[in-house]
Amino acid sequence: MPQVFHRSTNTFSRVSIFGALFFIAGATYGLALINRSAYVTEAGVAREQPIQFSHRHHAGELGIDCRYCHTTVERTASAGMPATQTCMNCHAQIWVESPMLEPVRASYRTDTSIRWARVHDLPDYVYFNHSIHVQKGIGCATCHGRVDRMNLTWQEASLQMEWCLDCHRAPERYVRPRAEVFNMAWEPPSNQLEVGRELVHEYKIQSLTDCYTCHR
Repeated sequence: MPQVFHRSTNTFSRVSIFGALFFIAGATYGLALINRSAYVTEAGVAREQPIQFSHRHHAGELGIDCRYCHTTVERTASAGMPATQTCMNCHAQIWVESPMLEPVRASYRTDTSIRWARVHDLPDYVYFNHSIHVQKGIGCATCHGRVDRMNLTWQEASLQMEWCLDCHRAPERYVRPRAEVFNMAWEPPSNQLEVGRELVHEYKIQSLTDCYTCHR
């Protein structure tokens, strides 16, 4: 029987198969990089707000505690957003004629909430509870970054599942004394793993990595 295909067809077939495999592997790797990039996660992107509120000024320079504005962070799943009255506690006395703060005064006069743009926006299928993390010694800066250095607030971390699991699998690397949870300037000691293991035991922290922990 005469040969139908030229001998070079075998080589071409092998090259095509391996080329396709390399292309698929490269495309998969590229998509993984894109999925972790700021283009997708929006990490590091400052959000425009109806009022250019500066955490750097309020939390950093003035030293206002996180809990003054985020009043429910120790008790409920949500950290809470401050009512306009909270802003007016100070701004009824200082910067009372600042054009930049007119939206605050208008909100107070009309009893209308300020429509802030959410910075850390988890999908609806993800359950997150601020209070349990605070009670277990996870600092604000661990997830939110040094907001006391941010003029406009941005999302510091990717908030992707692998980022959460990194802490859930090894909480001793991130846990801190409860007294330091709201201290933005706190730095882990050189023996963090040793101290962390002691705190994990003291605070009864479990390494929760099953799906139900966050997807309920």
